[in-house]
Amino acid sequence: MRARLDIAYDGSPFNGWGIQPGVRTVQGVIEEALFMIVRRPVRLTVAGRTDAGVHARGQVAHLDFTPAEWDGLRRGHDEVSELSLQRRLNGALGRVLGELHGSVEIVRASVAPTGFDARFSALWRRYSYRIADGCTRRDPLQRALTLWHPRELDVALMNQAVAPLLGLHDFAAFAKPREGSTTVRTLQRLDFEQDDDGVINLNVQADAFCHNMVRALTGAALMVGEGRESPDWMNQRLVAGIRDAKSVLAAPHPLILEEVHYPHETAMHERAVLTRTRRVPTDTIKAPLGAGI
Repeated sequence: MRARLDIAYDGSPFNGWGIQPGVRTVQGVIEEALFMIVRRPVRLTVAGRTDAGVHARGQVAHLDFTPAEWDGLRRGHDEVSELSLQRRLNGALGRVLGELHGSVEIVRASVAPTGFDARFSALWRRYSYRIADGCTRRDPLQRALTLWHPRELDVALMNQAVAPLLGLHDFAAFAKPREGSTTVRTLQRLDFEQDDDGVINLNVQADAFCHNMVRALTGAALMVGEGRESPDWMNQRLVAGIRDAKSVLAAPHPLILEEVHYPHETAMHERAVLTRTRRVPTDTIKAPLGAGI
């Protein structure tokens, strides 16, 4: 029996999603809470591993139960296992988190469709990022979710710089490579919008993201926006695969995983198989501009 968990969390007090020895992580506290319920180690598979300090409104993970464990989740004659899992897991998280109670919330628990894999079945992930530049009034109540950038930014130049990056590319220039993993991704959306109050919102969506990819893209776009680099600089780096001292990561605290999108339940297994097939970098195959949105 496979269950899907929809999860939201404030990433500020955590050293990222993935379990690491000796530090508090989001995966670590959820798995500790699950152990309190099923009395055995449980390993979660997640849609996207977020960095230290990064938040989520729409994270997705899955885990497997035996039929007896699933039936045993129910408390009360009328309660279904899904609702019981959500309620009991949030209760256990409260005990695990202590004074950080509420920083991780199971938004929904459900029975996963046949073939569902939280990581490999996903069609795309979408992130947001808030920036207040040097000429924007700063709201102290939003300081934990906003980058205070000291210089004025040109949003039009930033959008001009990122437009050529849409489509299928090797993003080695904007990623921290992991051994055995590809840096080929399909970037479906990347744009900056300025609110009436002056706050700049980054919207970025891709089939998947490499380690540090969103923060690297944002850091590069900030250099263009403040006039330190030309609008074609980001594309030049992309094509050349350059990763050097100018590869600066934007701060993690404004970054939020907003949504993970999946196909119809009948296509879950097919999508997972397709995603597992390693993508090969090529200069001749590119997705249409903005494909997949």
